[in-house]
Amino acid sequence: MDELREKCPWDKKQTIESLRSLTIEETFELADAITDGDFALIKEELGDLLLHIVFYSRIGAEQKQFELNDVIEGICKKLVHRHPHIYGDVVVNSEEDVKRNWEQLKLKEGKTSVLQGVPRSLPATIKALRLQEKAKQVGFEWDHREQVWDKVLEELEELKEAVAASHVQSEQAIAKHNQNKVEEEFGDLIFSLINYARFLKIDPETALERTNKKFIHRFTLLEKEAALAGRSLSEMTLDEMDAIWNQIKQRSAS
Repeated sequence: MDELREKCPWDKKQTIESLRSLTIEETFELADAITDGDFALIKEELGDLLLHIVFYSRIGAEQKQFELNDVIEGICKKLVHRHPHIYGDVVVNSEEDVKRNWEQLKLKEGKTSVLQGVPRSLPATIKALRLQEKAKQVGFEWDHREQVWDKVLEELEELKEAVAASHVQSEQAIAKHNQNKVEEEFGDLIFSLINYARFLKIDPETALERTNKKFIHRFTLLEKEAALAGRSLSEMTLDEMDAIWNQIKQRSAS
């Protein structure tokens, strides 16, 4: 990195701001590799992320802010401080005890809310999951899975009511207000479903991504089936496409 920073025109030009979007892209590429269970690719993507850590540290050193050793030493100190059950005399009996202690320690470090550590730029699904997990650490949590499902059904009914109301109104201002209400209720429903996923021990982001991949696979097969018949999807009726889609689903299930 030292050599590249001094000799390569592209590397010399980079700043922490210009690297930001690239780091986000590399993180998602790692996430894809993890979803696919491809350990060779995971290793490669981890290397790409490590490069970014070294790159940021080099820029930090140039600006006399921090060096790579400072980054490593900082996380080591944080891990020791936040694991008093390993490096101190605190006793824990479960994973939940560890998470609860972790959040309490963060509050003692100066954070004013248990939600403060959730990055603003997180994708909405992951952010909702993290917000719920953090709220749980202070006892803001349902006791039983059935209670969460009741909440899902409640939010679904509220969404239905908002949708019905939006079709009744005709004035533009009122219609926009109702559209915002529909969006709000739809968000509430998704939030409650993510909460239910936690109680099912399911990662909602992973579950949705698996569905995305399944849809891509089946839709691509649909396009191929249509092409073999000498047709394009735009020329077919929905019933025709749906019939092929169901055949693809049956083949996948068998």
